[in-house]
Amino acid sequence: MAKKDTIRVPIEYMKSTLRKKKKTYVTFLRGITHRKVRGLDSLAKALHIQAFEKIDCLECANCCKTMSPTYKKADVHRIAKYLGMSYQEYFNKYLYFDETGDIMNKNVPCQFLKKDNKCSIYEVRPKDCSGFPHTQLKDFKLFVAGTHLQNIEYCPATLYVVERMHQILLDKGKKRTVTADDAKL
Repeated sequence: MAKKDTIRVPIEYMKSTLRKKKKTYVTFLRGITHRKVRGLDSLAKALHIQAFEKIDCLECANCCKTMSPTYKKADVHRIAKYLGMSYQEYFNKYLYFDETGDIMNKNVPCQFLKKDNKCSIYEVRPKDCSGFPHTQLKDFKLFVAGTHLQNIEYCPATLYVVERMHQILLDKGKKRTVTADDAKL
């Protein structure tokens, strides 16, 4: 049974929120990189946990449907071995180097996404997938430009973290210190 405050249709939540507030959240994320806010990382981690209490990835899987993870060579070796393939066989069948030299999936949605939104290689999935959406990582600000700005459009959990963080910092006003306790509803 779903909790009362669960976001039941994550994609709709994301689309409707972005229709109204995308510019606000993009401006907020760009601005936060220049603000000194003590406790931001602990707040982000607490909000990350809270997001996944409210959003079930298996109801969404938008990341797997619309994005490609960035693979490391170790990921390719591990997955190829798991599938009983050589590194080169796996690479040739599923991957390519993008214009920046990153290893990416040839196709979207991900070839390992099953109809029930589960991953058929979950145990050995790329590190980029296991760490997604990266809102829990230390140095939240370092991931704003390359990760969070993009992910608010693809990941309801990222959007939830940014939305709550924006509200908390607005409520705090000029105070430059936040804590994980601020994430509590």
